[in-house]
Amino acid sequence: MGNLTSNEQAAAEAAQAAPMLAQVEAWSLINSGSRNLDGLADVAALLADAFAVLPGEVSLREAASVEAVDAAGKSYSMQHGRNLHLTVRPHAPVQMLLTGHMDTVFGADHIFQTLTWLEDGVLRGPGVADMKGGIAVMLAALEAVEQSPIAAQFGYEVVINSDEEVGSPGSAALIAAAARGKRAALTYEPAALPDGTLAGARPGSGNFSFVISGKSAHAGRNPEDGRNAVVAAADLALRLTAAKGPRLSVNVAKVDGGGPNNVVPDHAVLRVNVRPATIEDQARAQSLIDGAVATVAAEHQVTIHAHGSFGRPPKPMDAKAEQLFGLVRQTGADLGQAIRWQPSGGVCDGNNVAACGVPVIDTMGVRGGKIHSMEEYLIIASLAERAALSAVTLLRLAEGA
Repeated sequence: MGNLTSNEQAAAEAAQAAPMLAQVEAWSLINSGSRNLDGLADVAALLADAFAVLPGEVSLREAASVEAVDAAGKSYSMQHGRNLHLTVRPHAPVQMLLTGHMDTVFGADHIFQTLTWLEDGVLRGPGVADMKGGIAVMLAALEAVEQSPIAAQFGYEVVINSDEEVGSPGSAALIAAAARGKRAALTYEPAALPDGTLAGARPGSGNFSFVISGKSAHAGRNPEDGRNAVVAAADLALRLTAAKGPRLSVNVAKVDGGGPNNVVPDHAVLRVNVRPATIEDQARAQSLIDGAVATVAAEHQVTIHAHGSFGRPPKPMDAKAEQLFGLVRQTGADLGQAIRWQPSGGVCDGNNVAACGVPVIDTMGVRGGKIHSMEEYLIIASLAERAALSAVTLLRLAEGA
């Protein structure tokens, strides 16, 4: 190791010695898909026990009420799991935020439920990289820092939510409140690339459901009296898709609606994800959506209700973010780790933290790959690497770096 103080050296060694692999294995064997409330409750209980070793009180906070739209276009209350929250030394002069998520993309009935060693040092399993490995890294770093005489100089909040993979609708307010007044934040998504590259700038993301109501009629006798909701949905989908480009991604994800071949369909629901590169692009995208909805409704003589919003604002690389990345890069160099970063097309809770004006690095988790697939894997050596990186980074932030 390079230019480390004795306190930093001790923290790095303590973090690397933590039982992270055993934790990852135990947590990953419990299915915690975003909609599996029972599985999320089980994992939350294990995490609450694990994080109870830190000073402060661990609580499991209820998710905020979230309205969703079903395939029939009806609004209903979507339930999400409880979110882990921990506050430590809230009156210390330096305050930081650490976030992670306990949910995965693999539902309760998904066939990907087990762990497999692909080779020595590489473990495949649901959520091992995204992000139960990252949670283990976070905990190891915090335990190590708590052993340091510098620990009294800083306080922190930890939020581990249950709905990140579906956009954090039930935990966004908790994250925003926890970000208030923080000097910096670390989020434990896996590295952007298996070599440890961090994600820099990110686009924003909005999920929208357009409920289209037309008028039914007989497809043969009097089709002219009908107002085809499915055709209107297709027109809206094409108009939105035509606007995509380097600064705006538009993905038409699903269309529900229709019925018998001899009936003009009077109902459809169109689901779309929109990702703008910047806040300015987000404003233009919202204007595009509003204009397309008005035009399609008028031309097809249908009614369109738009549900949803840009839940994740764009995350640019501003001066404060550059400074934080520079600190982590230097910390990595002192630990013998080469750290670099690049833009990413993905989004995460780091977007929400950055929107609060707090510089954040949101890929402090493990090295691995093929996340969101049945080939997801974790490189075991990265547990110790990234835990040491976080521990020393936190100490340097605590000392005013």
